[in-house]
Amino acid sequence: MHGYRGKILRINLTDLSYKLEELNHAEAMKYVGGRGFGSKIMFDEVDPTIDPFDAANKVIIATGPLTGTPTPAGGRYMVVTKSPLTGTIASSNSGGYWGAEMKFAGYDVMILEGKAEKPTSIFIEDDKIEFRDASALWGKTTIETTNELMKEAPEKAKVLCIGPAGENLSRIAAVMNDLNRAAGRSGVGAVVGSKNLKAIVIKGTSKPTVADPDALKEVVKKGRGQIKDNGVTGAGLPTYGTNVLVNIINEAGVFPTKNFQETYFDKAEEVSGETMSEKFLIKRESCFACPIACGRYTKADDIETGGPEYESVWAFSAACGVSDMKAAIKANYWANEMGMDTISAGVTVSTAMELYEKGHIKDDELNGLGLKFGDGDSMVEWIKKLGRRDGALAGKMAEGAYRLADAYGHPELAMTVKKQELPAYDPRGIQGQGLQYATSNRGGCHVRGYLISPEILGLPEKLDRLEIKGKPQWAKIFQDLTAFIDSSGLCLFTSFALSPDDYADMFSAVTGEKHTAENILEAGDRIWNLERVWNLKAGIDPSQDKLPKRLMEDPIPSGPSKGHLSRLSEMLPLYYQERGWDEKGIPTPEKLKALGVPA
Repeated sequence: MHGYRGKILRINLTDLSYKLEELNHAEAMKYVGGRGFGSKIMFDEVDPTIDPFDAANKVIIATGPLTGTPTPAGGRYMVVTKSPLTGTIASSNSGGYWGAEMKFAGYDVMILEGKAEKPTSIFIEDDKIEFRDASALWGKTTIETTNELMKEAPEKAKVLCIGPAGENLSRIAAVMNDLNRAAGRSGVGAVVGSKNLKAIVIKGTSKPTVADPDALKEVVKKGRGQIKDNGVTGAGLPTYGTNVLVNIINEAGVFPTKNFQETYFDKAEEVSGETMSEKFLIKRESCFACPIACGRYTKADDIETGGPEYESVWAFSAACGVSDMKAAIKANYWANEMGMDTISAGVTVSTAMELYEKGHIKDDELNGLGLKFGDGDSMVEWIKKLGRRDGALAGKMAEGAYRLADAYGHPELAMTVKKQELPAYDPRGIQGQGLQYATSNRGGCHVRGYLISPEILGLPEKLDRLEIKGKPQWAKIFQDLTAFIDSSGLCLFTSFALSPDDYADMFSAVTGEKHTAENILEAGDRIWNLERVWNLKAGIDPSQDKLPKRLMEDPIPSGPSKGHLSRLSEMLPLYYQERGWDEKGIPTPEKLKALGVPA
């Protein structure tokens, strides 16, 4: 079995036991790995109607067949569970080195079941698995936790952990690894926290085999060349990191500002990738086997931190009306320390700022802190407080933007889809991306079908961002390809430079089974439909394929995209048709049968 290690590690936290199971090769090939295979395990083993914090909910940590191989940026893993934020199936992706180390230890998948009686850490060194009392670590930040665990760990071991946000069941909590990398979205860290699991330390000493080393060498050489020659992956991302997007998105007039009330930030240059590189950058960082090295390591006053990435900079700057890069860096640091999704954390604070601006949150709830747009110092303090649920208002924030706004009787002020906070692109001026937001299986998300690539960056071809013709087809293609990439173990950023044919060639060389562009897109379609069916069973019906009222009814007030609204209602029926679903957005029996997806 090439690419795969052939083993599933099933861990029962209730009685601190484990067992090994053989990977079902046919099922693995059908759902690829990572996101797809993890979702299939959820489909088979977890009741979609379960409360996310019930001990019977499971956490599946899944690598892909290309994780830990020489393929470019092949270091990803997925955390799959039922989301406490959205109620959808969650699969949150992370890079760094932890995923590759899991493959080196000999495992394709870990299934975490039950709930430990007290805080627990798991130490894994190849086939040696040990449970340890983590009570002394409970309450510690992610960096404190990692540093303490590394004192006990084998040399060069990798640490995955949660912070105080996960322990306190914040619905926007992340799973952190390698200090600054995050499986960030959908609140997966809270589910881990609900199981009293603080950390998994892992060390492996063997690598997955590949079927055709010579063929792989050639396709990797070709892929790395394409990545180097591409303007985004070979120049923009290595030079300025993901934050290279700030000026690009702002100049298009789709850089959401003050909780999406505006879309052009007149101080964007102060928080741009260029400014970060000039004034705050210490070094570049990369993930396993990555030729792009888009990661940043920055310093602001006495704080040094990995990142912040573009989405994090936006969430802690324009979204909150803040133009201070130091404040954005500090907020990012504390979000990582608390173990929180930076997008959700920043958007939740910006929602609170608008609630305060409109008089719904009162001064006596602030405990002396500010909550005005533009107040960077207070923003940083709120990030610390909501990570620990420190105070009544911070406790409401820890529930995420939708529940916060709903608690004050104004859910329309939460810029969310399926209760997940939207990222850093205003869909009123990027029509296809708005369709992608609304139909994403895990709620508001940009990386389930990154239509910014053709609509803004012109890759693989330039599309008119304000036009809706053809966007349903593009959304489906990007969603299906992304589902495959997430399942393979590769980084999505490679898709700026690589084609479906390139991915098929890599998958073929590693596994020894012939794959084509058509069948990897079919695998993505299968995964997408499986997630859709699971969500329907969970009660997430097609009426939730929508955008916030503001984005549908309030035209962009000023800037380069002035006057535009999302035209989602025109695109959605065509998208359902493109997917082969019925007019209500339900996968038809014929569609599911053709893909081999259980109903």
